[in-house]
Amino acid sequence: MTNDGFGLTELIENETEFIPLLSTEDEEQMNAEEVPETLPILPLRNTVLFPGVVIPITVGRDKSIRLIKDYYKGNRIIGAVAQKDVDIEDPSFKDLNEIGTIAYIIKLLQMPDGSTTAIIQGKKRFRILEMLQDDPYFIARVNQFDKVKPLVRDKKFNALISSVKDLAIQIINLSPSLPSDSVFAIRNIESPVFLVNFISSNLNISLEEKQKLLAIDDLIERANMVLGLLTRELQIIELKNQIQSKVKIDLDKQQRDYLLNQQLKTIQEELGDNPHTQEISDLREKAAKKRWPENVAEVFEKELTKLQRMNPAAMEYSMQLNYLEVLTDLPWNDFTVDNFDLKHAQKVLDKDHYGLETVKERIIEYLAVLKLKGDMKSPILCLFGPPGVGKTSLGKSVARAVNRNYIRMSLGGLRDEAEIRGHRKTYIGAMPGRILQSIKKAKASNPVFVLDEIDKVIGANINGDPSAALLEVLDPEQNNTFYDNFLELEYDLSKVMFIATANNLSTIHPALRDRMEVIEITGYLLEEKIEIARRHLVPKQLHEHGVKSGQLAFDKKIIELIIDAYTRESGVRELEKKIAKIIRHQARFIVSGDPYNPSVTVEDVHKILGPAKFNKEKDETPHAAGVVTGLAWTPVGGEILYVETSLSRGKGNMGLTGNLGDVMKESATLAFEYLKSHSDQLGLEPSVFEKWNVHLHVPEGATPKDGPSAGITMFTALASAFTQRLIKPRLAMTGEITLRGKVLPVGGIKEKILAARRAGIKEIILPADNKKDIEEIKPVYLKGLKIHYVEQMIDVLDLALMGKLASNPLKINY
Repeated sequence: MTNDGFGLTELIENETEFIPLLSTEDEEQMNAEEVPETLPILPLRNTVLFPGVVIPITVGRDKSIRLIKDYYKGNRIIGAVAQKDVDIEDPSFKDLNEIGTIAYIIKLLQMPDGSTTAIIQGKKRFRILEMLQDDPYFIARVNQFDKVKPLVRDKKFNALISSVKDLAIQIINLSPSLPSDSVFAIRNIESPVFLVNFISSNLNISLEEKQKLLAIDDLIERANMVLGLLTRELQIIELKNQIQSKVKIDLDKQQRDYLLNQQLKTIQEELGDNPHTQEISDLREKAAKKRWPENVAEVFEKELTKLQRMNPAAMEYSMQLNYLEVLTDLPWNDFTVDNFDLKHAQKVLDKDHYGLETVKERIIEYLAVLKLKGDMKSPILCLFGPPGVGKTSLGKSVARAVNRNYIRMSLGGLRDEAEIRGHRKTYIGAMPGRILQSIKKAKASNPVFVLDEIDKVIGANINGDPSAALLEVLDPEQNNTFYDNFLELEYDLSKVMFIATANNLSTIHPALRDRMEVIEITGYLLEEKIEIARRHLVPKQLHEHGVKSGQLAFDKKIIELIIDAYTRESGVRELEKKIAKIIRHQARFIVSGDPYNPSVTVEDVHKILGPAKFNKEKDETPHAAGVVTGLAWTPVGGEILYVETSLSRGKGNMGLTGNLGDVMKESATLAFEYLKSHSDQLGLEPSVFEKWNVHLHVPEGATPKDGPSAGITMFTALASAFTQRLIKPRLAMTGEITLRGKVLPVGGIKEKILAARRAGIKEIILPADNKKDIEEIKPVYLKGLKIHYVEQMIDVLDLALMGKLASNPLKINY
């Protein structure tokens, strides 16, 4: 319990057995008492007990209640020690002060609210030597702290004690909130020791200062400290009264609030600690260190002057302060020094990422030009490819390679234009756009800035068009004067190296796509995935799971098994999850000490990951007539795709199944019409098409399929069915068709080539215009493949159908 005035906080009822003053006889008797060797210790949370002083305390802890009740029945002698930290609910020995006071329990009261109040009186001070027990309550071995010295009552000592008494009475008279009987109590205290203790106990000071007073052994030294504290308290009270007398007038609420702030300001000025003045000073200090443009410096001075004239209690004050803080926190002309060492950059890029040669080459080219010219506008690169191929992590590697700060901003689901350009500073809660917020975090105006998932930005809506807002950011001709609504100043973004990432170019705003240099990152080969796993994924996951490299090992065959049987993706994200799952499973044996094989086996993989989820794609040959292998692109890489055709007697109807999209349906119609119009070149009677129904099916009907690249595959399947000629084994094809018989180029060539290799295909038919795409693929990817290029649909049949077509049309009758 805390005493906040002179005298007791609560007067005890008339039947009490004590008075709170200590007579001379009582003091002599108290000094003659011996300090016991052991004492039960009662922790006091909010007060310090002084010798001779009587105080009430509210006992709330179970330990404390039990201690009080046990000793109230006996000799009533306990030790009272103040806690160092009042917030600790259940203190330990180290949480208690070393010096305490022996307390006598005068009375124990059960209050109406159910709480327990004890009236205790301080006796002699003691020092805790060691704690003997802490349950059910503390018991400690102690010794006497007081050193009995003869008290010399000379003129100097008497004047000191008199000054203490007079100051205490003066404070009571100036403070109407303090009880009036405190003056009577102080006037009637005869003992100087008890007077100092009584005033010390009731001073309005911190718990630490009271404990310091208790620990002072010399009475004169303690009295001098009390005199200093009383003087400080008197000055504060006089200052309060002086301020209150200046503003004592009948005021409405608004005027009252204003004058209260003026009082606070006056107090702070007296103390030399005005937050308003400090904030202005801090802003000026920051501004002095900034190397910003001249126009920015002018705006800063103008806005700072405006801030100085504002009332700190006004709502606009915090808005103005926030604006100036943003202004000083932005790195206007702060740049990191680029590292133009091309060998170092190549080494960093190769260490962090396996493959991705096109991107690495582009970064090295950029550094080379930057080194030659010394200054150039940073390019806007867009890394485009399927998930998990390392687009985002490449940004970190580029930042390390060129020694720039790195910042990433996720654009997925961004729907508000203000997220890019910021809000007007007059709005409540206004802030800069995320572009400038990120630049502020980067602490440099030339970071590597990754705009992640730029294809996921939501277009025009009720909150504006974020894609359109990005046009200025990503235009090298405009971003040197980027305008943020909050800042209301132009900021130079031309030194920032922006790297955007996307999974799908078709959803990016056309004007935005035009401003970026798109670099396609295709999926990885099986061999590349194995190397990535060996060099990066396995060491990373071993480290993250706390497993040493010697405790667990993955050989190439095991990694290949995981890739083939448990993942189907262009990147390596799912592969990393599978590796992590195996490491977590084996970690149990490493920790428990149970025997295990440090080399992961095939049996381990099947046991941990379960049965194989994917069968290795293989071209099933020989096919029946009408079954052709096509090549398809998917978001997770390339796949082989079968087109099956069957004939049944009917009236020439055509049926399509396999969950086909509109484009694939149109390709099937085109192929059938072209076949009918060129039946004479295949030796077919035109009447045949009127006697047979055609059913074209693409397996895995639950998976939606669309796109134009299956055109020649469908045409070949129809021709094979009607001529009953088998397709060459280990042959696959892809290409778009026209009604005139042209074969048009298609996309995703690298992914399709990889799918063909995985399936054991030996020959591939491609459109002639895709030859340029093949030239960009490394020769190692093409090893073992024979590629045919065609311009006309009819040429496909010469390459695909078994045997040669006759020069004279064959009359095939069904």
